[in-house]
Amino acid sequence: MRDLNSLNRVILLGRLGRKPEIRVLPQSGRSVANFTMATNERFTDKNTRETKDRTEWHRIVVWGPQAEFCEKYLDKGRQVIVEGKLRTRSWQDRDGVKKSTTEIEAQTITLIGGSRGEGAPEGARGGFVPDAEAPSEFPGEDDSAGRAGGEGDDEAPPF
Repeated sequence: MRDLNSLNRVILLGRLGRKPEIRVLPQSGRSVANFTMATNERFTDKNTRETKDRTEWHRIVVWGPQAEFCEKYLDKGRQVIVEGKLRTRSWQDRDGVKKSTTEIEAQTITLIGGSRGEGAPEGARGGFVPDAEAPSEFPGEDDSAGRAGGEGDDEAPPF
């Protein structure tokens, strides 16, 4: 039975840290895009009364036709709203050490402005909502072989 008092939903408004990396899974031909996104908050230090900024970085993963949308319209610095779910996955690195990471699996991406505030490109102003038939869960393929064992990255596999 489904727990009706449970919700896994994330809404982020921020800017892309780099252009999405797109690849196609060989087992299914399904596209997947990965990118990072920064969100910022401003706060006042109670001791010094100085205003400070804090940046939080998020890993975003996008599946299927939405990944192709990202490839076409998203670039470093682009401001977007990402709505999705938190997903945690684990793998073993090349040395056999177990690692894990938490990512946002995007379900909806809405373009807010250009790379530095310009308007959205023609035809993309409404953002992208995946097809109703597109599965919202990770596909059954094990694509960890292409993502594990990141060189120089001890925290998470490369995108």
